[in-house]
Amino acid sequence: MRQLVIDGLEVNDSTDCYVIAEIGHNHQGDIKQARELILAAKNCGANAAKLQKRDNRALFTSEYYHRPYDNPNSFGATYGDHREFLEFGESEYRELQAYSKEIGITFFSTAFDFPSADFLAKLDMPAYKIASGDLKNIPLIKYIAAFGKPLVISTGGGTMEDIDRVYEALTPINKNFTILQCTASYPAQPEEMNLRVISTLRERFPDTVIGLSDHFSGISMAPAAFVLGARVMEKHFTLNRAMKGTDHAFSLEPIGLKKLVRDLKRVRKALGDGIKVTQPVEAAPLIKMGKKLVAARDLEAGHTLTREDVAIKSPGDGLPPYMLETVLGRKIVHPMACDQSIHIDYLND
Repeated sequence: MRQLVIDGLEVNDSTDCYVIAEIGHNHQGDIKQARELILAAKNCGANAAKLQKRDNRALFTSEYYHRPYDNPNSFGATYGDHREFLEFGESEYRELQAYSKEIGITFFSTAFDFPSADFLAKLDMPAYKIASGDLKNIPLIKYIAAFGKPLVISTGGGTMEDIDRVYEALTPINKNFTILQCTASYPAQPEEMNLRVISTLRERFPDTVIGLSDHFSGISMAPAAFVLGARVMEKHFTLNRAMKGTDHAFSLEPIGLKKLVRDLKRVRKALGDGIKVTQPVEAAPLIKMGKKLVAARDLEAGHTLTREDVAIKSPGDGLPPYMLETVLGRKIVHPMACDQSIHIDYLND
């Protein structure tokens, strides 16, 4: 029997859909606005409100962190400045955690890196989200799974092989998880949604609750996904779609009859063919969100790689983290600088 338990609430094929209001960084670094978003999510009937947690200096390479980030949605001159402006620390998280408990809504977060996972574990989060960019990050997924809390895993940009790898890694450690069909495009167009993957996942993993992380700009896809068997629904959420930030424009907003009719026509296109593939539109976002194996420090030629020599950082334009065990114990044939991408060609046989 499929079963997921989050914060004491059981989710299975016979229950209502578990709805997660994905706040992310739509609070714009403002604790008051974050409280307003959580209260609004509760009043809308969502089961949970979710943030995103990053240790930005651990997450990004130095070059990526310091790159210029001059655009209308930026909160800083560099990408690192932008991300730091939006990030909440322990005091803010504890305040929001207490507030959520007071009003009666589950509160948790995505962990984008190991320090963030430890940060959230210290707060005893009731669940953890694994972002699409970390679908191939088996070391991080196994680390979080060992906390013994439920996991919500998005699969944007992945293939069935990637999902199988996660399933095989998780089940010996923690069986309380859900797999969400997702297209890592913001927003996703109807023909990119491939909702029939929900049916494919249900058949492939008969003991696992399946859901949808919905990046479609509207409300029509969620009912279609529920019909196909999705019982967890993650939807981006904002107070005002015109606010500054990349996520607001496609976050949830009620529409009306005209949109309902239009969306019913779109559902037919959105059902897809049931084959999980990486969409061309996902290439750029997955480089931005994904991770690769890099040198953790300057290394001399002939050095044998240990776990301490290898870091997992963005952008994801190199060797994926699931190759970690493949590179450990092998000697490098050329000197490597800190943050330099590790390639198989750099290693001896």
